[in-house]
Amino acid sequence: MLVTSFVAPMFATNCWVIAAGPGQECIIVDPGMPDISHEIEALISEHGLKPVAALITHGHLDHTFSVKPLADGYGISSYIHTEDRDLLLKPQGAHGAEFIQTLDAMKFEEPNEVKNLRHGDEIDLLDMKITAIHAPGHTRGSTMFTINDELLITGDVLFAGSIGRTDLPSGSHEAMQKTLKTRVLPLNDGLRVLPGHGPETTIKFERKNNPYLKELQA
Repeated sequence: MLVTSFVAPMFATNCWVIAAGPGQECIIVDPGMPDISHEIEALISEHGLKPVAALITHGHLDHTFSVKPLADGYGISSYIHTEDRDLLLKPQGAHGAEFIQTLDAMKFEEPNEVKNLRHGDEIDLLDMKITAIHAPGHTRGSTMFTINDELLITGDVLFAGSIGRTDLPSGSHEAMQKTLKTRVLPLNDGLRVLPGHGPETTIKFERKNNPYLKELQA
C-alpha cells in the first residue's frame, strides 16, 4: 500500500494520500490550509495516481480548507459525517471565539458532491474495505476510518502520545472519553495509525504508552 502525505503550513495538519500502489487510484484525506491544492496535485502526479474521493475526518478548517478546489478539480466526491457537514458552509460553528470575526468575513462553499457518513458505513473505493467509525469528542461528527484492517486514520481523535482537544464548540470531554473507551481501545493492536497531526504510531504502542488510554485501562 502506498501511503504518503503533505503537512499543511497552518497548524501542521497531515494531508494523507493513500493508494494500493504507484499508478493506482487514490483517496485524499484532510487537505488543510492555506490552499494546498497545488502541492497535493504535485504529490499525486509524482506517484502517477488517480484521485477517486476525498475523506474528511471532521469539519475544522485546518482539515477541510483545500477540499473544495481538490474535489471539484478532480471531479470526485467528498465524504464527511452528517454531524459535521454543516461546518463545510459555516466553520465558525466549531471554532474558538478568536476566529469567529475572521470567519464571518469569509464565504465558504461545499464541494460539488458531498456524501454523508454515519457510523459503520463502508465506502467502496480502491478495491479496499474502508469503514467509517463515528468518534465524537473533538467535534460532534469526528470520524476515523479503517482501511483493510491495516490502517487507521484518526484525524484529531488520537495522536502519538496524546488526543484531540475537547474545549472548542461541538467538542465534549465526556464524548471523547466514551470514544476512546468504546471505539479506540477495542481496535486491533496491529493497526498503523495515521493521525491528523504529528507522527505515525500504532494502536499497540498507544495502548501501552498513551496516558489518556492508559488511564481508561487502569
